[in-house]
Amino acid sequence: MVVKTHAMKTTIFLGLVLTLFTLPTAQAQRIKKSQKAGITQTIAQTNISIDYYRPVARGRELFGKLVKYGKVWQPGANNATVFETSDDILVEGQKLSAGKYSLWSIPGKTDWVFIFSNDWDVWHTEYPEGSDALRVTVKSGSGQHMETLAYYFSEIEGKEGILHFHWGKTFVPLRIEQVK
Repeated sequence: MVVKTHAMKTTIFLGLVLTLFTLPTAQAQRIKKSQKAGITQTIAQTNISIDYYRPVARGRELFGKLVKYGKVWQPGANNATVFETSDDILVEGQKLSAGKYSLWSIPGKTDWVFIFSNDWDVWHTEYPEGSDALRVTVKSGSGQHMETLAYYFSEIEGKEGILHFHWGKTFVPLRIEQVK
């Protein structure tokens, strides 16, 4: 038979109280401001996936201020955005081989450069110089405000699709085609 003393009961009670008060705080500390997201899309027989973290605008002036024009920037947060294609594709008419890549950009007022890097498992602030697989230049547009950064396919038809990067009022369309 176990006999619990008053001191033992007090210790157990205090332990439970501390656990109840610290558990929500510990869980809250693990939640990242930029939430993880991913999309997948099949274009003809080619599977494309994008895994990324979604930063939030929170009233900040994004492009030209927070994200500098003319400087390499990783369009996402936390880890680098990962772009994967099961087959060779054309991005803006240029060939990108089947594989996994990190996605980078050089924002401009009207023209953006998107960079597909062979080094895909990298931190989002450390651009892997000398590892480019492909660079394409595209025109950006302006539209409705998107509070949280998003990638989405706005059009899919046959062997072609349009992938959009969209944050704030800025969006950048990338034309993707299956090579086969």
